Amino acid sequence: MSELSGRELLGEWRRVMDSVVASASAAGEELPRRLLEPMQRQLELVQDVLERERRLQRQVAGRLFAPADSIFDLLEQNGRMLRSQAEGLEAAGRALEQTAGLVKRQAELFDRTITALREPTERAKAAAGLERRVRNSGDRESRRGGSA
Repeated sequence: MSELSGRELLGEWRRVMDSVVASASAAGEELPRRLLEPMQRQLELVQDVLERERRLQRQVAGRLFAPADSIFDLLEQNGRMLRSQAEGLEAAGRALEQTAGLVKRQAELFDRTITALREPTERAKAAAGLERRVRNSGDRESRRGGSA
């Protein structure tokens, strides 16, 4: 025999009780009424027990899955946080790249300015017959092979 669900079991119990009441009603009016009242009370109690059991099962299932739900919530938060950090790093990278470009342009302008400022003095030295000064190895002139 297969196991019956709570509702099926309750339905089966009602059919049996209806059969008992029908059999007892043949014996007279007073007997079925006296049997029916306690049986109805039993039925109410059984229904109450079944409802409590269902409620308990829902609570147990909720408590059983609560840790898993919490873990998934934390993982989702972690994913959002990582995405936010990645976006921040991307923005910082773009800012650093722009800053590096600006500093590079400043260095180029500085080199051109020095070259432009040095030109008149170099011509004046040449006109006076002075030898050109040997520059440090980090100078532009020495990087270009010593030519002005």
